[in-house]
Amino acid sequence: MPIIDMHAHVTPERYKLAIAQQGEWFGLDAHAGELDRGGFAEPVDVRLERMDGFGVDVQLITPTVGFYQYDNDLEVTKRIHRECNAEIHEMMTAHPDRFLGMGMLPMQDPPTAIAELERLMGLGFKGAVINDHVAGLTYDDRRFRTFFRAAEEMEALLFFHQGGPTVTTGRIRKYGLANAVGNLTERTLVFGALVFGGVLDEFPDLRMLLGHGGGYVPYGVARMDKVAGALAGDFDGEMRPPFGSRDQFSNDKPPSEYLQRFAYDCCTYSGPVLRFLVDTVGIENVVLGTDYPAPMFLHDPVRWVRGLRELAPDEHESILVDNPSRILGL
Repeated sequence: MPIIDMHAHVTPERYKLAIAQQGEWFGLDAHAGELDRGGFAEPVDVRLERMDGFGVDVQLITPTVGFYQYDNDLEVTKRIHRECNAEIHEMMTAHPDRFLGMGMLPMQDPPTAIAELERLMGLGFKGAVINDHVAGLTYDDRRFRTFFRAAEEMEALLFFHQGGPTVTTGRIRKYGLANAVGNLTERTLVFGALVFGGVLDEFPDLRMLLGHGGGYVPYGVARMDKVAGALAGDFDGEMRPPFGSRDQFSNDKPPSEYLQRFAYDCCTYSGPVLRFLVDTVGIENVVLGTDYPAPMFLHDPVRWVRGLRELAPDEHESILVDNPSRILGL
């Protein structure tokens, strides 16, 4: 069974060529593809060498998140996504034993997003990567219900991963806190919106992956239980949110009971933190994820996981091999 990295990005070669020759690609500059950061400028042959070097057999690849473009003109976004998805499909076809794919969808228009997801699933993609919000609109909004219903019916995996400025940007732009803190906060807001908005109750078979260890979800879910009136002492056999209808709770169960509805990658950089994640969400829901080739890439990931004394040997293999293969239906 292969070791599978379920969190890896790629900047399309067709974008790099256009930037080099024309300085733009569908109106985007070099910033969108992060060509000045990490290994986004590296070609596929170098990627394969690096995968071999750190012991990853297969990458589940997604387009670089600067290509979300949810606030762009819909037709432009569709062209960008079609080209990004085409390149991933080419990589999957050329190296079927090394790459699996997740595409991008124009989430600003759910019917178009559904159509593209259906096309991708027909091409052998495993699902799609989507931002933590759609130009500020969160996923509890009713307009996304048709999308989630379609994704559930297709058994598509939805990978929630931030793109663009995070919620911290309005407060502080220094010290990399937009990434270090804002990134994890965004993931927690997704969890809260999906749970409190009733999305997970309405779509019980929805398949989801939260990047970067789920953000602060495992560490903040007890506080979500508290605010929902779902901690011991707050209710007597029936969860009753204490703040009344003004907070519009729609969840049927305490937030902590939804933790196992998601998969979480192991990109935590800390053995004790990963141990807490495993204990909180269950070992069966934790997978290898590296964020390659971003600057936050989890270096030497396979040896790192296998070397963690906080985890038992069978847990190492669950994260590296068993869980990704099961979740991806391999």
